[in-house]
Amino acid sequence: MPVITFLTDFGISDSYVGEVKGVLASLAPGVQVLDLTHHVAPGDVRAGHYLLSQIWPTFPAGTVHLAVVDPGVGTPRLAVALKAAGHFFVGPDNGLLTSAAQVESVEGVVLAAPAEASATFHGRDLFSPAAAALARGAELGALGALLTTPLTLLAPAAFHYEGKSVVGEVIHVDRFGNLVTNLTSAEVPAYAVLEVEDTEIGPLRTTYGDVPSGTPVAYVGSGGRVEIAVRGGSAARRFGIGVGGAVRARLG
Repeated sequence: MPVITFLTDFGISDSYVGEVKGVLASLAPGVQVLDLTHHVAPGDVRAGHYLLSQIWPTFPAGTVHLAVVDPGVGTPRLAVALKAAGHFFVGPDNGLLTSAAQVESVEGVVLAAPAEASATFHGRDLFSPAAAALARGAELGALGALLTTPLTLLAPAAFHYEGKSVVGEVIHVDRFGNLVTNLTSAEVPAYAVLEVEDTEIGPLRTTYGDVPSGTPVAYVGSGGRVEIAVRGGSAARRFGIGVGGAVRARLG
Protein backbone atom coordinates (compact mmCIF):
# COMPACT_ATOMS: atom_id res chain seq x y z
CA MET A 1 0.00 0.00 0.00
CA PRO A 2 1.46 3.38 -0.96
CA VAL A 3 2.45 6.15 1.39
CA ILE A 4 0.33 9.27 1.95
CA THR A 5 2.35 12.42 2.59
CA PHE A 6 0.66 15.25 4.44
CA LEU A 7 1.50 18.97 4.23
CA THR A 8 -0.60 21.80 5.68
CA ASP A 9 -0.65 25.18 7.40
CA PHE A 10 -2.70 23.73 10.28
CA GLY A 11 0.02 23.81 12.93
CA ILE A 12 -0.04 21.19 15.68
CA SER A 13 -1.69 23.00 18.58
CA ASP A 14 -5.25 22.37 17.36
CA SER A 15 -7.22 19.26 16.46
CA TYR A 16 -7.10 19.70 12.67
CA VAL A 17 -4.16 17.44 11.82
CA GLY A 18 -5.50 14.75 14.14
CA GLU A 19 -8.97 14.90 12.60
CA VAL A 20 -7.60 14.41 9.09
CA LYS A 21 -5.42 11.54 10.26
CA GLY A 22 -8.45 9.97 11.90
CA VAL A 23 -10.28 9.97 8.57
CA LEU A 24 -7.27 8.50 6.79
CA ALA A 25 -6.93 5.76 9.41
CA SER A 26 -10.65 4.95 9.12
CA LEU A 27 -10.82 4.89 5.32
CA ALA A 28 -7.37 3.47 4.55
CA PRO A 29 -6.42 1.39 7.60
CA GLY A 30 -2.78 0.39 7.64
CA VAL A 31 -1.61 3.04 5.19
CA GLN A 32 1.47 4.96 6.28
CA VAL A 33 0.91 8.72 6.65
CA LEU A 34 4.10 10.78 6.68
CA ASP A 35 3.95 14.37 7.94
CA LEU A 36 5.97 16.65 5.67
CA THR A 37 5.21 19.80 7.65
CA HIS A 38 2.24 21.50 9.25
CA HIS A 39 4.09 24.76 9.85
CA VAL A 40 3.51 26.52 6.55
CA ALA A 41 2.56 30.10 7.47
CA PRO A 42 -1.25 30.37 7.57
CA GLY A 43 -2.63 30.80 4.06
CA ASP A 44 0.82 31.07 2.45
CA VAL A 45 0.15 29.13 -0.74
CA ARG A 46 3.47 30.11 -2.31
CA ALA A 47 5.46 28.77 0.64
CA GLY A 48 3.44 25.55 0.63
CA HIS A 49 4.07 25.15 -3.08
CA TYR A 50 7.81 25.68 -2.65
CA LEU A 51 8.09 23.10 0.13
CA LEU A 52 5.95 20.53 -1.67
CA SER A 53 7.93 21.00 -4.90
CA GLN A 54 11.16 20.27 -3.04
CA ILE A 55 9.83 17.15 -1.33
CA TRP A 56 7.54 15.14 -3.59
CA PRO A 57 10.12 14.10 -6.24
CA THR A 58 12.10 12.29 -3.52
CA PHE A 59 9.25 9.82 -2.92
CA PRO A 60 8.57 6.71 -4.99
CA ALA A 61 5.97 6.53 -7.74
CA GLY A 62 2.54 5.68 -6.38
CA THR A 63 2.84 8.04 -3.40
CA VAL A 64 -0.26 10.08 -2.62
CA HIS A 65 0.51 13.69 -1.64
CA LEU A 66 -2.21 15.36 0.43
CA ALA A 67 -1.54 19.10 0.58
CA VAL A 68 -3.87 21.62 2.22
CA VAL A 69 -3.05 25.32 2.33
CA ASP A 70 -6.46 26.62 1.45
CA PRO A 71 -7.36 30.22 2.27
CA GLY A 72 -10.17 29.98 -0.30
CA VAL A 73 -11.90 27.01 1.32
CA GLY A 74 -15.65 27.17 0.73
CA THR A 75 -15.32 29.55 -2.24
CA PRO A 76 -15.74 28.54 -5.91
CA ARG A 77 -12.05 27.50 -6.13
CA LEU A 78 -11.85 23.93 -7.40
CA ALA A 79 -10.82 20.92 -5.35
CA VAL A 80 -8.72 18.54 -7.44
CA ALA A 81 -6.91 15.24 -7.56
CA LEU A 82 -4.04 14.90 -10.02
CA LYS A 83 -1.79 12.19 -11.38
CA ALA A 84 1.65 13.37 -12.52
CA ALA A 85 4.94 11.49 -12.98
CA GLY A 86 3.37 8.42 -11.36
CA HIS A 87 2.43 10.35 -8.20
CA PHE A 88 -1.00 11.43 -6.97
CA PHE A 89 -1.80 14.87 -5.55
CA VAL A 90 -4.91 15.97 -3.69
CA GLY A 91 -5.64 19.55 -2.68
CA PRO A 92 -7.10 22.92 -3.64
CA ASP A 93 -6.59 24.31 -7.13
CA ASN A 94 -5.06 27.57 -5.94
CA GLY A 95 -1.47 27.18 -7.13
CA LEU A 96 -0.36 24.93 -4.29
CA LEU A 97 0.03 22.01 -6.73
CA THR A 98 1.84 24.03 -9.41
CA SER A 99 4.89 21.76 -9.53
CA ALA A 100 2.69 18.74 -10.26
CA ALA A 101 0.46 20.64 -12.68
CA GLN A 102 3.49 21.51 -14.81
CA VAL A 103 4.46 17.87 -15.34
CA GLU A 104 3.92 16.73 -18.91
CA SER A 105 0.74 14.66 -19.41
CA VAL A 106 -0.72 15.51 -16.01
CA GLU A 107 -4.22 14.11 -15.49
CA GLY A 108 -6.82 15.62 -13.20
CA VAL A 109 -10.34 15.36 -11.83
CA VAL A 110 -12.53 17.82 -9.95
CA LEU A 111 -13.66 16.61 -6.55
CA ALA A 112 -17.21 17.38 -5.47
CA ALA A 113 -17.78 18.07 -1.78
CA PRO A 114 -20.33 15.74 -0.13
CA ALA A 115 -23.51 17.45 1.04
CA GLU A 116 -22.50 16.90 4.67
CA ALA A 117 -19.01 18.37 4.22
CA SER A 118 -18.06 21.38 6.32
CA ALA A 119 -17.69 24.55 4.26
CA THR A 120 -14.55 25.40 6.22
CA PHE A 121 -12.76 22.04 6.55
CA HIS A 122 -12.32 20.41 3.16
CA GLY A 123 -9.05 18.93 4.39
CA ARG A 124 -11.03 16.53 6.58
CA ASP A 125 -14.25 16.12 4.62
CA LEU A 126 -13.15 16.20 0.97
CA PHE A 127 -9.40 15.92 0.45
CA SER A 128 -8.62 13.19 2.98
CA PRO A 129 -11.31 10.76 1.69
CA ALA A 130 -9.96 11.25 -1.83
CA ALA A 131 -6.38 10.62 -0.69
CA ALA A 132 -7.48 7.51 1.19
CA ALA A 133 -9.29 6.19 -1.89
CA LEU A 134 -6.21 6.65 -4.05
CA ALA A 135 -4.07 4.91 -1.44
CA ARG A 136 -6.49 1.97 -1.56
CA GLY A 137 -5.98 1.74 -5.32
CA ALA A 138 -8.98 3.63 -6.68
CA GLU A 139 -8.68 4.90 -10.24
CA LEU A 140 -8.29 8.66 -10.53
CA GLY A 141 -11.27 8.90 -12.88
CA ALA A 142 -13.54 7.32 -10.29
CA LEU A 143 -13.08 10.24 -7.89
CA GLY A 144 -14.70 13.02 -9.89
CA ALA A 145 -15.39 14.69 -13.20
CA LEU A 146 -12.56 15.09 -15.68
CA LEU A 147 -10.75 18.39 -15.20
CA THR A 148 -11.25 20.40 -18.39
CA THR A 149 -10.18 23.88 -17.26
CA PRO A 150 -6.51 24.88 -16.93
CA LEU A 151 -5.03 24.35 -13.51
CA THR A 152 -4.15 27.41 -11.46
CA LEU A 153 -0.40 28.03 -11.62
CA LEU A 154 1.73 30.33 -9.49
CA ALA A 155 3.85 32.71 -11.54
CA PRO A 156 7.54 32.00 -10.91
CA ALA A 157 9.51 34.63 -9.03
CA ALA A 158 11.32 36.68 -11.65
CA PHE A 159 14.89 37.91 -11.79
CA HIS A 160 16.11 40.74 -13.98
CA TYR A 161 19.32 42.34 -15.15
CA GLU A 162 20.48 45.81 -14.20
CA GLY A 163 23.59 46.66 -16.16
CA LYS A 164 26.23 44.12 -15.15
CA SER A 165 24.18 42.71 -12.29
CA VAL A 166 21.41 40.15 -12.01
CA VAL A 167 18.82 40.85 -9.33
CA GLY A 168 16.82 38.00 -7.85
CA GLU A 169 14.61 37.67 -4.82
CA VAL A 170 14.19 35.58 -1.71
CA ILE A 171 11.52 32.91 -2.21
CA HIS A 172 11.81 31.10 1.12
CA VAL A 173 13.33 31.58 4.57
CA ASP A 174 14.08 28.31 6.32
CA ARG A 175 14.05 27.76 10.08
CA PHE A 176 17.77 28.54 10.29
CA GLY A 177 17.21 31.99 8.79
CA ASN A 178 18.83 31.03 5.48
CA LEU A 179 17.57 33.02 2.50
CA VAL A 180 16.66 30.77 -0.43
CA THR A 181 16.61 32.75 -3.69
CA ASN A 182 15.22 32.20 -7.17
CA LEU A 183 18.74 32.38 -8.64
CA THR A 184 20.76 29.35 -9.70
CA SER A 185 24.35 28.83 -10.81
CA ALA A 186 23.11 29.42 -14.36
CA GLU A 187 22.56 33.10 -13.48
CA VAL A 188 25.34 33.39 -10.89
CA PRO A 189 28.72 32.23 -12.23
CA ALA A 190 31.66 31.50 -9.96
CA TYR A 191 33.18 34.96 -10.47
CA ALA A 192 30.01 36.86 -9.47
CA VAL A 193 29.90 38.80 -6.20
CA LEU A 194 26.69 38.52 -4.18
CA GLU A 195 25.15 41.46 -2.29
CA VAL A 196 22.26 41.73 0.16
CA GLU A 197 21.02 45.10 1.43
CA ASP A 198 24.18 46.82 0.11
CA THR A 199 26.35 44.35 2.06
CA GLU A 200 28.87 42.43 -0.01
CA ILE A 201 28.65 38.70 0.66
CA GLY A 202 31.32 37.60 -1.81
CA PRO A 203 31.44 34.85 -4.44
CA LEU A 204 29.70 31.51 -4.15
CA ARG A 205 31.24 29.15 -1.62
CA THR A 206 30.69 25.44 -1.16
CA THR A 207 29.38 25.32 2.41
CA TYR A 208 29.05 27.23 5.69
CA GLY A 209 32.45 26.09 6.92
CA ASP A 210 34.18 28.08 4.17
CA VAL A 211 33.80 31.27 6.23
CA PRO A 212 34.44 32.16 9.89
CA SER A 213 31.66 31.97 12.47
CA GLY A 214 29.26 34.91 12.26
CA THR A 215 30.18 35.67 8.63
CA PRO A 216 27.65 35.80 5.76
CA VAL A 217 28.12 33.21 3.03
CA ALA A 218 26.54 32.52 -0.36
CA TYR A 219 26.37 29.00 -1.79
CA VAL A 220 24.23 26.76 -3.97
CA GLY A 221 21.92 24.86 -1.64
CA SER A 222 20.75 21.27 -1.82
CA GLY A 223 17.74 22.35 -3.87
CA GLY A 224 19.94 23.87 -6.59
CA ARG A 225 19.22 27.50 -5.69
CA VAL A 226 21.57 30.21 -4.49
CA GLU A 227 21.17 30.73 -0.74
CA ILE A 228 22.50 33.33 1.67
CA ALA A 229 23.32 32.28 5.22
CA VAL A 230 25.25 33.49 8.24
CA ARG A 231 27.48 30.81 9.72
CA GLY A 232 26.14 30.14 13.20
CA GLY A 233 23.47 32.82 12.81
CA SER A 234 20.44 33.96 10.84
CA ALA A 235 20.75 35.83 7.56
CA ALA A 236 17.09 36.85 7.82
CA ARG A 237 17.77 38.62 11.15
CA ARG A 238 21.16 39.98 10.07
CA PHE A 239 19.77 41.70 6.99
CA GLY A 240 16.20 42.23 8.12
CA ILE A 241 14.64 40.79 4.97
CA GLY A 242 12.32 37.92 4.11
CA VAL A 243 10.42 36.58 1.15
CA GLY A 244 10.51 39.09 -1.71
CA GLY A 245 13.75 40.70 -0.54
CA ALA A 246 16.28 41.52 -3.24
CA VAL A 247 19.58 39.68 -3.74
CA ARG A 248 22.06 41.07 -6.28
CA ALA A 249 24.89 39.30 -8.08
CA ARG A 250 27.47 41.61 -9.65
CA LEU A 251 28.76 40.04 -12.84
CA GLY A 252 31.51 42.50 -13.61
